[in-house]
Amino acid sequence: NACLGLARLHTAGAALDPLLARLQNELFDLGADLATPPGPAEDRALRILDSQVARLEAEIDALNEGLGELTSFVLPGGSPAAAHLHLARTVARRAERRAVALAGSGQPVSGPALRYLNRLSDLLFVAARVANDQGRADVLWKAGATRET
Repeated sequence: NACLGLARLHTAGAALDPLLARLQNELFDLGADLATPPGPAEDRALRILDSQVARLEAEIDALNEGLGELTSFVLPGGSPAAAHLHLARTVARRAERRAVALAGSGQPVSGPALRYLNRLSDLLFVAARVANDQGRADVLWKAGATRET
């Protein structure tokens, strides 16, 4: 959430900003979901819904439409907004790994919450590309570029 706040410093007035603002709010919902394991109190618990996961998937598709095909891995960087979005993506991936580990340890974890985390990191990757001039300013990995022959 804090990483998204930093990214928003560089997206004010841009098309991505309302999306990032909504994601910040939803991350508090996600925190409430993860803090309340499914069980008897579930009727009153705030939960991530499948419809929220579906919305993320639709937004990924919509943002991807304007991007060119990738021919290489993208290095985190480019514009300040993109760099912060790449950082947010890595933090979301780490949160996903921890939530999956928690579920694997036998603790109940909401399925939609796990799927939300997975789709969130993908959305942040695509958003970073959008913030990099629709991918035109992406910093691409050049395999073996610094090796001496």
